[in-house]
Amino acid sequence: MKDVLVVGAGKIGGAIALMLADSGAYRVTVADRDPAQLRKIETHPAIRTTALDIGDHAALVTALAGRFAVLSAAPFHLTGRIAAAAREAGVHYLDLTEDVATTRKVEALAEGASSAFIPQCGLAPGFISIVAHDLARRFDTLDSVRMRVGALPQYPSNALNYNLTWSTDGLINEYIEPCEAVVEGRLTTVPALEEREEFSLDGVTYEAFNTSGGLGTLARSLEGRVRTMNYRTIRYPGHQAIIKALVNDFNLRNRREVLKDLFEHALPATMQDVVVIFVTVCGWRDGRYEQETYANKVYAGAVGGRRMSAIQITTAAGITTVLDLLADGRLQARGFVRQEEIDLADVLANRFGRAYDPDAARMLKAS
Repeated sequence: MKDVLVVGAGKIGGAIALMLADSGAYRVTVADRDPAQLRKIETHPAIRTTALDIGDHAALVTALAGRFAVLSAAPFHLTGRIAAAAREAGVHYLDLTEDVATTRKVEALAEGASSAFIPQCGLAPGFISIVAHDLARRFDTLDSVRMRVGALPQYPSNALNYNLTWSTDGLINEYIEPCEAVVEGRLTTVPALEEREEFSLDGVTYEAFNTSGGLGTLARSLEGRVRTMNYRTIRYPGHQAIIKALVNDFNLRNRREVLKDLFEHALPATMQDVVVIFVTVCGWRDGRYEQETYANKVYAGAVGGRRMSAIQITTAAGITTVLDLLADGRLQARGFVRQEEIDLADVLANRFGRAYDPDAARMLKAS
């Protein structure tokens, strides 16, 4: 059994710990500075908890000593500290961050490291990058790569048509920070909450608009090889207009604590959610201009005997799958590893990655 440390005892951290422990292949220690959060972690023979302040670098390095890997499920602004401690302790490092600046810091730390540094192992960035790269490599010449993901309530009942399903800090960061995109072959930044579009899937109409972080490192990997590439978050129609008013007209982009308080006290959380994944790639193959699309919906379900939301399942499955592939020797064991270097077939064949399989997703929904 491999010994790993999961930093962050929130909903995602707890889901990661339970998935790994229930597999029988990992001993998991969940670390958080908040004892109340640690008490919420599911009881399991292979899970233990420890109170730890991430700001105490020496204590964090000590906690990592002798472990196989550390998985960060901490807020994006704390993740860089965990990566620095992992470098010093010489353990493998994985995270879920969508923050561009944090990923660049992780890449710098990975240079010359004796262990692997694998950021952005969640859903978006993460699994969606693996899917997009798998589609893209089927073409002789690329034209466009369009990546769309949304974690949505199954039963919207407010003006925003939205419920909280994951980190509020991460949500706000995506709505405010600049977004990377490839426009006419060049990597550039575009504003968040812009370039709204509509599309339908299974008879349901959605809107999508620019948000930060979803492209991950794939934008740099494909720069110069694709004319247009972008990432947009999926919501039900009407959401973007209200968020733009809050962020821009009410200037809450510069008062994030007010926006966070508003979200957390006006938008109820829900476990009845659905994750929509929609990737379209166009290009030339054998002289013909063609399109390939990956579309999938993952619903809330039971994992390890515990009810989990769709965003918990898809996010935790992303990072646990990458950890498993690393442990099995299917990924390089040192330096910086990009999500697009991971094979989609390997992900879908993995015990954790099967959560992304449409048939498995329907079974989870029914359970």
